[in-house]
Amino acid sequence: MGLPISPHPPAPAGLLDRCAAERVTGTLSGPHGCFYLLEGAVYCIEGTAAPGLDIRLTAAGKLPPQGWQYAAETAGPRQSGGQFLVSEGWLTQGELEICHLAALLDAAFFALPLAPEATSFTPGTGHWLGVIRPISATALQQATARRRTLLDRLHPWAAVDSSPVVPVHPRTSAPTTGRQRRLLDRADGRQTPQELARALGQSAFGTLLDIRRLAAAGLVHVPRAAAVLPRRRPGACLSGAAPVAEGGPDASWQLPVPDVLDTADPDIALLVRLRTALEESL
Repeated sequence: MGLPISPHPPAPAGLLDRCAAERVTGTLSGPHGCFYLLEGAVYCIEGTAAPGLDIRLTAAGKLPPQGWQYAAETAGPRQSGGQFLVSEGWLTQGELEICHLAALLDAAFFALPLAPEATSFTPGTGHWLGVIRPISATALQQATARRRTLLDRLHPWAAVDSSPVVPVHPRTSAPTTGRQRRLLDRADGRQTPQELARALGQSAFGTLLDIRRLAAAGLVHVPRAAAVLPRRRPGACLSGAAPVAEGGPDASWQLPVPDVLDTADPDIALLVRLRTALEESL
């Protein structure tokens, strides 16, 4: 079914903007997720790539094994599943709102943008969890854009996004966060970043970001087909990289260009610069 018709001209941007302008209630179903809308605002997203709220809460020990299914069956036509979780004492209202927003933003990153030709609209439908904390279409898309910008700064290591995560052994002394250490400890050379995120019950976007940073720091192997080697000129600093045409078994990852590293990791950026300088002096 197509989107509802309005006598007013539609918003010039995407489907979410049009739904916000129309103040529609229902669901937008796309290839990578289903958006639940209430008067144009998004209050729930069921995504196919990111771990849902159920996985996050279970991994955090907030829900018993069958708690999510029990809440879904108890919610009924009132669609009050979220409040049921709180009333059972499994989590507080604040915890519910924070965890729900985190899961919603994570799912949106992989489900947006919505292509009109691959998206259908069903009016009037709702999610059993209920409306916890809706977010405007504009705010949702802005948050997603900021995340894409952050990830794009580490674009040279995008090859690790869909490949099994293979830690480098022995590890270097590059500093890591607690979440990155958990990823390295769990990585077995078979699970992809999305599978690791689901296994750990954590953000799929955050996992992608961490895996790219770990690859940049030389702690995760980049797939051989995507490996790159530095372009060197005598007396010049490392300024870029080119695809590898041939290389030995050790040519599986490339030193990052410091400018693309996130400013939240100044120690890693410093180590990268030092290693680059050492490489150039050899």
